[in-house]
Amino acid sequence: MNTYPHIVISQEMIDEAKRLIPQTKVERTVASKIDTLTGHLGEFVFAQFMFNDWRKNFVGKNKGESDFGDFEIKTSAFPFNEKLNLLVREDYARKRKPKFYVQLIIDVASHLADSIPANTRAYLCGYATSEEVDKAPLKDFGSKLSDKGGYRCHYISIKKLKPVKELLR
Repeated sequence: MNTYPHIVISQEMIDEAKRLIPQTKVERTVASKIDTLTGHLGEFVFAQFMFNDWRKNFVGKNKGESDFGDFEIKTSAFPFNEKLNLLVREDYARKRKPKFYVQLIIDVASHLADSIPANTRAYLCGYATSEEVDKAPLKDFGSKLSDKGGYRCHYISIKKLKPVKELLR
């Protein structure tokens, strides 16, 4: 098994992520009850990894743009394992073209988790270029709420992603 860097999510991060939900919630297909919280925490974790300060995020300030300029952060709350994939919705991949997609997995106890407790680890699984995502196969992965998601995602195994540590150079 590869070793993936991780960040431990603090209660302060969770509280701030929850506080921002009303101003950032987007009307779209809901895959789980904690989608927005998960996305916010993913951006906080990436800021902590890149800048050593989770507060250096752009949540609520970058609507309609990539999360961090060249980087789009894709975060899932799921029990961590190497069989997971970077998932990018087909319609999203057509609309935006960030330079890189970065996959994070928040390691919750169950795939049906409806909360993220403090001290949960978030693994930075790796990254792929926009071109690599566009060439990746498509599949409807469903959602945590149903067998069919109603949309397809480009997918790349996290084992095939480039190490996220390369982004620190």
